[in-house]
Amino acid sequence: MRILNAAEVRQALPMAEAIAGMKRAFAQLSTGRAQTPLRNRLDASAVDGVALFMPAFLPEEESLAIKVVSVFPENPRRGEPIIYATVLVLDPETGRPLALLEGGSLTAIRTGAGSGAATDLLARPEAASVAIIGSGVQARSHLEAVCTVRNIRRVRVYSPTLDHAVAFAEEMAGQGPIPADVTVTESAAKAVVGADIVCTTTTSTSPVFPGRDLSLGTHINAVGSFTPQMQEIDEDTVARALVVVDSREAVWAEAGDLLVPLKKGLIDEDHIWAEVGEIVAGTRTGREDAQQITLFKSVGVAVQDVVAAGIALRNAERLGLGTEIRLS
Repeated sequence: MRILNAAEVRQALPMAEAIAGMKRAFAQLSTGRAQTPLRNRLDASAVDGVALFMPAFLPEEESLAIKVVSVFPENPRRGEPIIYATVLVLDPETGRPLALLEGGSLTAIRTGAGSGAATDLLARPEAASVAIIGSGVQARSHLEAVCTVRNIRRVRVYSPTLDHAVAFAEEMAGQGPIPADVTVTESAAKAVVGADIVCTTTTSTSPVFPGRDLSLGTHINAVGSFTPQMQEIDEDTVARALVVVDSREAVWAEAGDLLVPLKKGLIDEDHIWAEVGEIVAGTRTGREDAQQITLFKSVGVAVQDVVAAGIALRNAERLGLGTEIRLS
């Protein structure tokens, strides 16, 4: 079995290849060609922690894997990160364990790549500016992803912690496809004004910018909210946007961005125009005109992890990355 650490996963999973893989993953999910039960959740209530189990099997990719994610909010007091994640890859013919991959870096890349795929399908071709709300690992992967699929020339970033935003701007400016023009704004509202693409990557429980500040034609990637109690996008924006999701089943179970306006009667379940996989497969269209606001709402689905792990494992074998161990 091959074991890949975080640095090795990042080396083995380049963004452009990950974006292409996410398109395949979403298409197979939306056309019923993947086995993906909803993620299972176990609460460790004594310490306010939770473990999430996300399996999937994609016959066309010959990929079978499960991701285990633990979220323990009190960990920083112990000097440990809040989130740990690992991905176990199995041989779909025999069930033999093939690889164990560090899951935090894989999740960051595959989530950014999922939004990159949606951006490629939904953002205006001439989109040149992006607003990033947040400054963590997802903010980093999302900026790389959107700059991979569009010729971005200007980036504005907002984070409630100014030092984090400044560090983000200094680190990301000029890196790979990212332009040198990365500036920090004093509010989320100032970041999104005039932006062609907006990415929200926070853990907020209330909308992070007023929808009235969006320009017509903006594309939004909203990935921070993954529970019914969390919300990054206001109801007005959701109601007037063309809404595309990773999975209808998953977002109606978990996405506060959509569940809040649903419960208020501002939208119904038919308000979701398409799954992104339906657009990839050609069974639904995407953006209809240049003035339309498009919203990609993602809570993350296991097919993304399985395809990303498959790409990383193949590249790791080719590049000689990782550590091989014998199980018997």
